[in-house]
Order: sequence, then C-alpha cells, then structure tokens
Amino acid sequence: MVSFEKVRPYLSAVDYPADRDAIVREAQRQGAPDIVLKALRAMPPEVYRNTSEVLTSAGTDLAPELSARDKARQQRDKAHQRVAEPLRT
Repeated sequence: MVSFEKVRPYLSAVDYPADRDAIVREAQRQGAPDIVLKALRAMPPEVYRNTSEVLTSAGTDLAPELSARDKARQQRDKAHQRVAEPLRT
C-alpha cells in the first residue's frame, strides 16, 4: 500500500471528473514513481469526481496517524464495523 502523501502531489493538475486512464497519464506526465503509477493503474476503470475518490480507490493509507497495530485492531473490532473510522474508539 502506498501512502497518500506519495500519490497526492501527482493528482494536483488532474481536471475532474476524470477516468482512470486520464489520471494515470497526468501522473506519468508529472513524473510519478512506479509505485504511484502501479497504485493508480490498479484502480477500477471508473470516472472519479475528486482527489479523495482517487486516493480511496488507489488503496492509499488515508489514516497515517494510526499504527499498523491500531489499524489491525480496528479491522478486528466487530462492534463498530459500520462506524466511520474517525469515530471508532
């Protein structure tokens, strides 16, 4: 999984709404590294309305403040499966 900090700078010039191929082309034009391009190419071939949708679809780590242990604990927590991640305790 690539961090959102590595992907986000290559999305700043994307003209939304944009499909996956347009997003990948723009990232290539801006000189994105292979790890970023791989994450973007792995997205479903849909039209994305904004950077947030791209970051979510690309499988980026949108909660970098949590440790790997905390993220694993949250995924195992069955009591709060339908609660947004920031609201979990």
